[in-house]
Amino acid sequence: MKRIINKAGAWLSTLPVLLLPVAASAQLSGALTNLDSVAEGIGGDSSVELPELIGNIIAVLLSVLGIIFVVLVVYAGFLYLTAAGDDENVKKAKKLLGQGVVGLVIIIAAYAITDFVIGSLVDVSSTS
Repeated sequence: MKRIINKAGAWLSTLPVLLLPVAASAQLSGALTNLDSVAEGIGGDSSVELPELIGNIIAVLLSVLGIIFVVLVVYAGFLYLTAAGDDENVKKAKKLLGQGVVGLVIIIAAYAITDFVIGSLVDVSSTS
């Protein structure tokens, strides 16, 4: 149970770092930020249609997954470099790196599929 709480705490402590660009762009005057376009899309009076809004949300989620992949690869590299000949740590690092590569392939495939589907939905909705 303590391990789960520690992991949840680690994830929650990284959330402000991920949201830091949003806080920095809050001070821009007269510029249309991504949050404004999402708010307009949800609010109704906007040129952003539902398929485009869903596509934007999926793109953001896939971007966050890409960041997680980079962190996983850096952590695996750190484990590998600090293994000091310990076979258990080397195996753990190689396993993490392999899982990270498989995750990256899944992320790229998911992005390609969603890009195709959302593009098709936008084309169909704009022609009718």
